[in-house]
Amino acid sequence: MLRIGIIGAGIGGLSAALALRQAGFEVDVYEQAPELTEVGGGINMAPNAVRVLHRLGLGPALDRVGVRPRETHQRRWQDGRTLQRAPLNPLCEQLYGAPHMTIHRRDLVAVIASGLASERVHLGHRLAGFADRGDTVEAWFDNGARISVDVLVGADGIHSTVRARLFGDEAPAFAGCVAYRGLVPVERIADLGLDHGNQSWVGPGAHLVHYFVSRGGLLNFVGWTEHDTWNREDWTDRATIDRALAAFAGWHEQVRRIVAAAETCFIWALFDRDPLPRWSAGRTTLLGDACHPMYPFMGQGAAQAIEDGATLAACLAAGGSAVAASLQRYERLRIPRVSTLQAISRANKQRFHMPDGPAQQARDAEWSRAGDRAPDTLRWLYGHDPAALEPSPG
Repeated sequence: MLRIGIIGAGIGGLSAALALRQAGFEVDVYEQAPELTEVGGGINMAPNAVRVLHRLGLGPALDRVGVRPRETHQRRWQDGRTLQRAPLNPLCEQLYGAPHMTIHRRDLVAVIASGLASERVHLGHRLAGFADRGDTVEAWFDNGARISVDVLVGADGIHSTVRARLFGDEAPAFAGCVAYRGLVPVERIADLGLDHGNQSWVGPGAHLVHYFVSRGGLLNFVGWTEHDTWNREDWTDRATIDRALAAFAGWHEQVRRIVAAAETCFIWALFDRDPLPRWSAGRTTLLGDACHPMYPFMGQGAAQAIEDGATLAACLAAGGSAVAASLQRYERLRIPRVSTLQAISRANKQRFHMPDGPAQQARDAEWSRAGDRAPDTLRWLYGHDPAALEPSPG
């Protein structure tokens, strides 16, 4: 039985641990934080990710904390005019065997972690270094702990220590975008009569999305605005509500009511990296944001990390003792897909933030004609089986 060490207990690392445990491996997760936490508010979970989590036995737990939005609805920033609507549920389950869900990130981490024995998740372990010994990988931590494993997986995020030691420590690139996010108790906005779905508002240099989480008790919003530079000293992680309202001055009253009703507002800068040509060296590989951080404009960052874990487990299960070959197979299967999604997510930043004018009018007309956000047009994305080791025909 292979012994596998995963560095990082975020959504990708924990779901990979579950998939690898289900495949019969001995798995331990090492997390630098003193407790399991997840930065951020809500998250959209598309059917391709939810289906993997269902296979891991997490369906009932997801239903207890998540929301199944009925539709997605794109609107104009200042007048609220509908640009496009598409059904989500129950259509997604009918088409792809799993629903589209919206869920608080903290709830999602708790659900995935509940599938692992607590003694398999080692908190307060900050990776200090590792070395491939040929038949094993030795890793050591700031607290003095040392491990020897057959496979080491870096699931330690966009600032991955594992990635830096494998391929060099290059800073991620600022996207020219910052995001305001907040959570609103639904009773504060009950009079708005919001649809039980995902709404996104697009405007010049900005867009904002909102949807329900926490069993429908909270409305999550995230609004992105463009900025030339990001200096951490010039911003605070906790933004004021007034600052967020100023960023969306002139926008539709519903948008401004939602922002104003938040209990607190946070801000963060968006970064990504160009696709890596390879993820693995010897018995060590990468997963999730450690190797393919992407803009959130396809809602697929966490989903692709979850898919990574399923593919990694399938490759290692099929590969026997040939660990290095299995890891190369894993990255060959995954890199084309995640690179495509990274490129689409980058393109959507421009697509969503067009200044008002002829190009924006052409985009709006195209959206009104095409169902490009509809589940039945996204089979390539939602119907993919990451545990299938041969690409599906067509």
